[in-house]
Amino acid sequence: MLAYIKGKLEMKMTGYVVVDVGGLGYKIFMSDVGIEKIGNIGDTVKVHTYYKVREDDISIFGFNTLEELKMFELLISVSGVGAKTALTMLAVCEPSDFALAVISEDIKTLTGIPGIGAKSAQRIILELKDKITKEQQIESIQKEVDKNSKADNKMQDILKNNAKVSEAIAALQVLGYNKKEIEKAFENLDKNELSTEELIRKGLNLLGR
Repeated sequence: MLAYIKGKLEMKMTGYVVVDVGGLGYKIFMSDVGIEKIGNIGDTVKVHTYYKVREDDISIFGFNTLEELKMFELLISVSGVGAKTALTMLAVCEPSDFALAVISEDIKTLTGIPGIGAKSAQRIILELKDKITKEQQIESIQKEVDKNSKADNKMQDILKNNAKVSEAIAALQVLGYNKKEIEKAFENLDKNELSTEELIRKGLNLLGR
């Protein structure tokens, strides 16, 4: 399994790039937006990768951030959503917006993505939110707070009473982050003044460092 590929960007084509690593050129499929952001020809680039192996196909899909990779892996785990559809979604929907849409059951946002109809949106929400629901997240947070006597009192109050913080934590967990590292990233944020979406975005920035 390839976690990432780091090398010189040799080519930027429609739908893929070629990265040279020690004389080997890796063809990596990416979204159009990902290709635009990756850099210029000749730059040293690092691409997070998903290695797809099938009986008649071996392909590498690339992403500029771990959040994009996690979103891609979540999407292709949904029945009926293939790699091409997932790349299209990545081109028009930020991971933070996607996670928030799943947690808040925002079908309108999902159906605004090319190739995603109402039934597909409902299936995405059903299959992905089932992995971590708001109720499950709030319950697990409560148990953790009860067990952790060293937790700051202010943080305990936020976790127990602030629904938007719980939703933001759940959304970040949808993208694969550990609850404890999310809580640590949130410690110094002004959570009362930030919206759920702002919390998610700031959390992604902090967790991605």
